[in-house]
Amino acid sequence: MEPLSFDNIIRKYQFTFHRVVDFDPATDRLCALDFTRNNTELTPDKMRYALTDYVQRKVHASNSRYGIGGYNEHRTIYSISNVFDGKQPNEEPRRLHLGVDIWGPVGTPVYAFMGGMVHSFAFNDQPGDYGATLILLHQLDGVAFYTLYGHLSLRDIQNVSAGQYVSIGQTIAHFGDQRENGHWPPHLHFQIILDMQLKEGDYPGVCKFSERDKYLANCPDPDLILQLNRYIKQ
Repeated sequence: MEPLSFDNIIRKYQFTFHRVVDFDPATDRLCALDFTRNNTELTPDKMRYALTDYVQRKVHASNSRYGIGGYNEHRTIYSISNVFDGKQPNEEPRRLHLGVDIWGPVGTPVYAFMGGMVHSFAFNDQPGDYGATLILLHQLDGVAFYTLYGHLSLRDIQNVSAGQYVSIGQTIAHFGDQRENGHWPPHLHFQIILDMQLKEGDYPGVCKFSERDKYLANCPDPDLILQLNRYIKQ
């Protein structure tokens, strides 16, 4: 279906959605974290050893509850892992982010924004990958779509099964630590997917820039569900 039609359906039900993470706009703040080449503080030679300190320092300095990493952001950060490199010599690497990252403490609860069903899950255990991953299937007005939750605690996927139902507001996961989340600072990667293309337990969260239009059409802006961008400290 056309992304605009999906957007309209989501907007119709936005007021019914449960928060994906605990957040009170009256008291909590959010800060944007930029991982593009415009970030001169986090140069490629520093990323491997300074990323966790950088994220925590930025969130703390802005007195924010979470850091937010942008959708449709072309990120130099992915140069730290060969999981994003092309499989052939001189092949274009993947650098364009297709989800929203919510950076926060290990163990932060993640909630189901609406009811759904477990589509699939996996432990994508490569440095730079999702680590523990959960994918849910939802339906609104007869339209099926999926949400992907990456960088979770491994225990969150150890007692689930495909076809299992989840209820709105149910705690479905927690932010994992670096041993189980792909070796990233703790955060949630949240992504909407219209067509899973027969994949299970995994779907690209980062694409080649040359394939941007195709992937963005299949992965609409996650803030349609999260509704957090309006609260980011400028």
